[in-house]
Amino acid sequence: MKISSDIKSIQYLRAIAAISVLCFHVSDAYGLEFRVGAAGVDIFFVISGFIMWVTTEGKPVGPQEFMVRRLFRIVPLYWIATVATFVMAVLKPQFFFNMDTTVGNLIGSLLFLPVMKGEAMHPIVEQGWTLSYEMFFYLIFSISLLLPEFRRPWFLMAALVTVVMAHYLLPLGYLSVFTEPVILEFAAGIVIGRLWKQGFRLSFHASIGLMVVGFVLLLASDLMPHVDRAVRWGIPAVLLLSGAVFAERERGVPKLSFLHFLGDASYSIYIWHVLTGVLVTALLLRIGVRHAAQPVFLALGSLAFAIVCYLFIERPILRKMRPSRPQPAYRG
Repeated sequence: MKISSDIKSIQYLRAIAAISVLCFHVSDAYGLEFRVGAAGVDIFFVISGFIMWVTTEGKPVGPQEFMVRRLFRIVPLYWIATVATFVMAVLKPQFFFNMDTTVGNLIGSLLFLPVMKGEAMHPIVEQGWTLSYEMFFYLIFSISLLLPEFRRPWFLMAALVTVVMAHYLLPLGYLSVFTEPVILEFAAGIVIGRLWKQGFRLSFHASIGLMVVGFVLLLASDLMPHVDRAVRWGIPAVLLLSGAVFAERERGVPKLSFLHFLGDASYSIYIWHVLTGVLVTALLLRIGVRHAAQPVFLALGSLAFAIVCYLFIERPILRKMRPSRPQPAYRG
């Protein structure tokens, strides 16, 4: 079942999340205020929990098959982007501030265990820290596939909550990072996915209400700068996804071809936009674009180059890996 094609709102949210993160990085580079764009990561995490549940419930998927599928889906493109970014950073370090370009960090980044600085991971691909969380979640989810289906949601909720509780007992380091409360966003996605698979319905107006509340909370999130992101951005992300999928169940949504395409390309947009942004920045400086106009051109140029990467790198990889059947468009 092609979940993202069947549930168009998931596709649209993924496109919006990827572009939001892109705009966040552009605004950050120019000292502009668009911190809420970082919430695209939290939307991705909730979507990931949702998708992992709905694509495995009722299907004979074992842990090994699940992990192999996820690795094939995530790893090739991420490794290509990591190596490409590493080479560019070595050749043009002036465009990559504070990046650890040691071979150790390259290897660690490829293995989703990049160098730690303070309380955060700093992989070669700046936004790659989120994939470390994805892989950790996939590991827990794969273990749940050993259990009877009726026990899986209880195991997942208990495991993810226990992991977060351990965060407050562990010393700083990888264990502390991987047990951050943001992990609960995957759990929320699982709950929504289970309700969706069980045929749960919410009135259209109530669903739209959830989306409106989620959007308002995102707009107001700058008023809570010191609140943990699992609350600050995670709760709005949960409301947006819940409202979107249940509103679509009630009345459907039109197929917006370009937004649907951006949903397909969202992983490439997310993975490549920092590196393509460096290339666009160099081009803008070379042709002498005014500083005030640079953010807009940088955002559009980064998006355009990332789409090219989707068309000529990601999509051919997907076709080669699954030549016998169409490739589902979903992303974790």
